[in-house]
Amino acid sequence: MNKWLIAVFAVFLLAACSDKEQQVNVKEHEKSIEEGTVGFEVMGENIEEATGIPADEKESIKNSFEEYIDSFNVKDIDRYVSTLSKNPQGFSVEEDKAAAETIFEQYDITKTASDVTIVKYDKNEAQVYANILTEMTELASGTELKDGGRQVTVFVKEDGDWKVTSIYYIGNQN
Repeated sequence: MNKWLIAVFAVFLLAACSDKEQQVNVKEHEKSIEEGTVGFEVMGENIEEATGIPADEKESIKNSFEEYIDSFNVKDIDRYVSTLSKNPQGFSVEEDKAAAETIFEQYDITKTASDVTIVKYDKNEAQVYANILTEMTELASGTELKDGGRQVTVFVKEDGDWKVTSIYYIGNQN
């Protein structure tokens, strides 16, 4: 597999989008940043944490993000789906579940998050920035792939819990 294909997989897997019409392209992402709906700058190196986050909410949001990553890494589809919003923006839970099941069958895949920072917060929505490293091994061939990028995971509050509603991902240029 070439670098282009891993980028496609990374966007697919990290953006939780399986429908081409629902995927966020770079222009839409940049527009979202300009409009202030996504809480980080693409070119910025210093990511600043949002202010005024109550300590209990900060812990809950970070735990929800960690659960989203961990459930994916252990290939627990039910646990993974439970991290997603019932009414997500930009993807279908059913399509994402089916796609994740297919990927889990064909690849050993691990996402590693670093620099996890809550960059935007209000009582009903939180945006979590992270650098994401995706490492994949195709089970059939043993081919190993690695790709990294920056991601903002948008959470909404549903029934007292923080759930993933959309994801903005930009792969690193190598």
